[in-house]
Amino acid sequence: MLRAGALVVVGGAAVPLTGCDLFDRDDDKPPPPDPLEPLAAESAALSARHRAAIAADPGLADRLSPIADAHQAHADELRRVIGRPAPSGAPSGTPGASGAADPADPADPLAGLREAERAGRDNAAKACAAAPAERAALLGSIAAARATHLEALK
Repeated sequence: MLRAGALVVVGGAAVPLTGCDLFDRDDDKPPPPDPLEPLAAESAALSARHRAAIAADPGLADRLSPIADAHQAHADELRRVIGRPAPSGAPSGTPGASGAADPADPADPLAGLREAERAGRDNAAKACAAAPAERAALLGSIAAARATHLEALK
């Protein structure tokens, strides 16, 4: 009887130990960033830059709104593929966010947008070339869209 009681006590003491941090491993690390994260952020930033140019010159709305909408659709689809929402501290697309000149150049308000689109097209093409097959079609479409945006901005 004493042996049975000792086993219950020892067994009962062992059960709570398995639930403590002593035996837990830190396997709940966040996943590494997805390689498409920068392209998704860039798409959102390009959309915001086009919207800022429209706000600065409403006469550009007919020309730039479809481009801004396309960039936002790309950002949304990339986020869907990545499977995570945009980080809470994501760039808001302020001028210069994609590394190009300010789109509010009084001599040519579209110059900065052309540079941003050119850089964005190149980034999308590089991402497409490096992507696995299941992502290449999407990235190729984004690169092609950005190339057509360049033509629309001439």
